Amino acid sequence: MINILEQIDSNIYSLLFKSINPINTSIMMCISFFASGGALIVLTIVLLLIFKKKQIPKYIALNLAIVFVLNRLLKILIRRPRPQTFALVIENGYSFPSAHAMIGCAFYGFIVYLIMKSKKNKKQKIIYSILLSLLIFLVGISRIYLGVHYASDVIGGFLIALIYLVIFIKYIYNKNIFKNNKN
Repeated sequence: MINILEQIDSNIYSLLFKSINPINTSIMMCISFFASGGALIVLTIVLLLIFKKKQIPKYIALNLAIVFVLNRLLKILIRRPRPQTFALVIENGYSFPSAHAMIGCAFYGFIVYLIMKSKKNKKQKIIYSILLSLLIFLVGISRIYLGVHYASDVIGGFLIALIYLVIFIKYIYNKNIFKNNKN
């Protein structure tokens, strides 16, 4: 199993390595920024101001806090070192799971869920959901391209985030939203 993961990591990295140039690096750094801690905190604050329902912003912030703590715990437990080949940016800490991939997927994935449940027209919901899903995917690619994660770190981060999101939405968000609506 480890050999298969190493082969996947190596193959994906080799594909991305061929596309390294200053313009792509700038683009990837910009994409990666959208899942950085600072950007997600600012976006959370902006969303707190945009949403009219008081309970929705609370769950956006709660989601971000829980997935951040979960990611940190997993990194401490697993302790996978970062790639040693080269890095276009410097990152500290452990590699698995990718925080940008995992936290970005959980954050933007929850926004996609809220959009799909909203009263917006179907075409808007689809467009916004596709754009955010593309952002999630590109954040993962950017972390591999920048040399700070293995592909398996990103894939693992996405999978953990998706499992987490199902649990968060089902057992925290939906249960409490319906309970709050009864009051």
